[in-house]
Amino acid sequence: MQKKLKALAESGDSAFGIEDLATRLRFEFTEGNIWLGEERMVLLHMKALGSLRKELADTLGSDRARGLLTRMGYAAGMCDAELVRKLYPDAPDPEIIRKGPLLHNLEGFVKVDPVRIDADIAKGTYYSEVLWSNSFEGEVHRQIFGVEPGSTGWMQQGYATGYVSGIMGTFILFKECEEGPGQSRLIGKPLKGWAPAEAEELLRHFHPDAIADQILQLQQQVQGLRYSIEDSMEASDMVGISPAFKAAWLLIQKAAVSQITVLLLGETGVGKEVFARALHKASSRASGPFVAVNCGALPEPLIESELFGVEKGAYTGARNSRPGRFERAHWGTLFLDEVAELSMSAQTKLLRAIQEGDIERLGDTKTRKVDVRIVAATNVDLKQAVEQGRFRKDLYYRLNILPVLVPPLRERVQDIPLLAQRFVEKFSAREGKRPARITNRAMHALMNYSWPGNVRELENMIERGVLLTQNGEQIDVSNLFLTSSRNGPEVPEVSVDRHGKLLACEDHAIRELVEHILDKGVSLENVESLLVDTALARSLGNVSSAARTLGLTRSQLRYRLRSRKSPPES
Repeated sequence: MQKKLKALAESGDSAFGIEDLATRLRFEFTEGNIWLGEERMVLLHMKALGSLRKELADTLGSDRARGLLTRMGYAAGMCDAELVRKLYPDAPDPEIIRKGPLLHNLEGFVKVDPVRIDADIAKGTYYSEVLWSNSFEGEVHRQIFGVEPGSTGWMQQGYATGYVSGIMGTFILFKECEEGPGQSRLIGKPLKGWAPAEAEELLRHFHPDAIADQILQLQQQVQGLRYSIEDSMEASDMVGISPAFKAAWLLIQKAAVSQITVLLLGETGVGKEVFARALHKASSRASGPFVAVNCGALPEPLIESELFGVEKGAYTGARNSRPGRFERAHWGTLFLDEVAELSMSAQTKLLRAIQEGDIERLGDTKTRKVDVRIVAATNVDLKQAVEQGRFRKDLYYRLNILPVLVPPLRERVQDIPLLAQRFVEKFSAREGKRPARITNRAMHALMNYSWPGNVRELENMIERGVLLTQNGEQIDVSNLFLTSSRNGPEVPEVSVDRHGKLLACEDHAIRELVEHILDKGVSLENVESLLVDTALARSLGNVSSAARTLGLTRSQLRYRLRSRKSPPES
């Protein structure tokens, strides 16, 4: 292992170098995204980070500023360790360890030159020395504070500690030592390898200080106050911050303080019943029953008995009297979903029950008073149904007192991360798993999907993602979408070539094809032979035409044909 690491550190072999990592960078100009693997990245001005460093030092003091930036670097290092493990699941340990310094280079923090790396992941042993030069932190620190003795690579130390600890599975602590102008030496070893006093001094920068705890306590207090003044909206039911959601929820809150009939409008799967239940819970009828009826699922012969009840002996098989949904909802809320699916006969009886407040069981001769709030819902245009003679006009006006449009999920893009996380927690608890994190790439796909099935489709998709993900793993795009299609526009991307220049990647199918070929272990020779043979077949054996198809000259293609071990008969 140690020999491999040393050879790797000295090697310029591009297979283990920065070039492969650079190809993992993708830029989506039209969407404002930069991706490194599945992680979303940002480009920041060095001066902006310098301004942050100065303000933190001026506001909190140099020691607290160093702690915050060290912990920030530590989080970044842990993220990169997780990213590398995912990008290179079968890579040997020396390559995995080497990726940390390369990523530090690639991300523009510092030039890292390994001097010595002795590591054994299985045994948990580690010691390394590397040289830092061209450090962005050193540069901004000198610009702001001048030349000062001591460590200036606060984020960089945190990053190295986070990355190596994440890879090794044990805490590896790094210390920056002064070496010379523009260069410093970084030493890393396990916590027990440091002198107690030295370890204590280094460790204190990794522990949140009192001011962070105080800020957290204040945040929790504010959150508690916010919850206490909110109306009785349950977090498990109503989730959203988008303007469309807030507009619908405001109408529900206003309706809750009265007994007004509410008509919920919206596409299938938008969550109309969730809104109806929230209205019930926020109203004075919250202690009463909430009874839901799917009118579209009731067979025509049973509609009357289901809604209004039945007396014993009313028809063959009616051996006992039983109340209908209206009676069961007495002093509460009756939710009539898919109300437009009721027959004209059932609509007539429903109108009378709503107008008069009394019902008559099937087979009975007396009426019964009921006190219910009616909340109806439909995904069709009731006004158009009235014009077409499919829905009673008087019932329409009786239900349409306060229409509330529940927005489709495509108009609630801001709510998707909140809803997704709520569903992750819900299904993780059901499956006995730790709540998984949704990768940035997967969340990006969710927020750019068209959602024909709305919130219900999102809930089903997250349920599938939780089920298909191993405990502790992240939920990725492949766990959520059954196919590669997202029903959305393709986003133009660019990546980085081996020289660090942006390279257009307009054809996403080519990228997927290459990944598939590599996954199948097909050799370069076989791929080239297949391309040549296909081009010749399409050109009916015309070498010049096949060469143009392949972007080669005629002589270049002939050379390839002659070089093949077993040229095709054609």
